[in-house]
Amino acid sequence: MRSIGDLGEAHAGRRRAPSEWTPRVHRLLLLSLAALPLAVSHAAEWSDTFLGWRYGTKFAEPFGATDIHKNILSLTHASGYKYGSNFFNADVLLSDSRDPGFDTTAGAQEIYVLYRNTVDAGKVAGRDFKAGVVRGWGVTGGFDLNSKNDAYGSKKRMLVLGPTLMLDVPGFLNLSLLALFESNAPRGVDRYTYKTHAAFEADWSTPLPVPAVPLAFEGYALHIASKGANEFGGPTAPETHLDMKLMADVGAVTGIGKNTFKVGIGYEYWRNKFGNPTTPPGQGAGPGATAKTPMVRAEYHF
Repeated sequence: MRSIGDLGEAHAGRRRAPSEWTPRVHRLLLLSLAALPLAVSHAAEWSDTFLGWRYGTKFAEPFGATDIHKNILSLTHASGYKYGSNFFNADVLLSDSRDPGFDTTAGAQEIYVLYRNTVDAGKVAGRDFKAGVVRGWGVTGGFDLNSKNDAYGSKKRMLVLGPTLMLDVPGFLNLSLLALFESNAPRGVDRYTYKTHAAFEADWSTPLPVPAVPLAFEGYALHIASKGANEFGGPTAPETHLDMKLMADVGAVTGIGKNTFKVGIGYEYWRNKFGNPTTPPGQGAGPGATAKTPMVRAEYHF
C-alpha cells in the first residue's frame, strides 16, 4: 500500500500484473462466501454474536502519521454447526484528523470485513482424530475485504485457504497455515494481484480462574510472508500482526447476565502493516508501518 503521491510513477508505464479473477466472478465468489453464515445459521449448535467498541491513541498508518486516535465499532459472530464453525467480523474504523480522508482534513473512515469457515474433519468423517495435544484438524477458508476513504483508497480483496490444527486446551487454540490470494485497487490504479503468499495464524480464547470476576484471555497472531512486488513495483515485507485482549465478564457479577456485557483492555502490535516495509530509512513506509497500540474495549453479547 502506497500513498497517493506515488500514483504518478504507477501511471508512467510501470507494468501491472493481471487480476486472477474477473470483477464479475470475484464479486459472485465473495457474495457466495458471505452467504455461508446464513446458510448454516439454522443448524447452529452454538453461537455468540456481539457488538464491540475499542479505542486507542497509538494507531499508525504506512506512509502516514503515528499516534492516530481511532474509535472502532464492530459486529462479530461465531457459531458451530454440524460440520465445523463460522467466524464473521465487520469493523468500522473511525480515525481522527491525524489520519485524514481524501481531500479533507476530517478523519478517514474504513470498513474491514472478515469471514472464516472451518470444516472439522472429525465431524465430517464421524470419527475422533484426537492425538496427544491435538484435539482435531480441519480446513479453513474465507475472505477479507476492506474499503477506506483516505488518499490511498484501499479496496482490498483476499481469499484464504489452508489446514487448521485444533489443540486440546481450556477454551480453544487453533493453528492454521493459510495460502493468501490478495488483490487491491487503490485510488487511480487498476486492480492489482499480489503474489500468492503464506500466513501462519494462531487464534485463542482461554478462561482464567479468577474468583472475583470471570476473565478470558483472547486474541490472534499472524505472521504473513512477503507478497512480492506491490502495485508500484516496490518491495513488500513479511508482516507480523498481534491483537490480544483481557476481558472481564462484568455482566456476570452485576446481575446483567452471564456472557452479556464485557469490558477489558487490549494491545495490538502490527509490524510492516499490509506488507509495507518499515525499513530501510528513507526507502520504507516510515514509522507509520509499525504500530504498538494499547486499547480499552467493551462488548455487548446478544
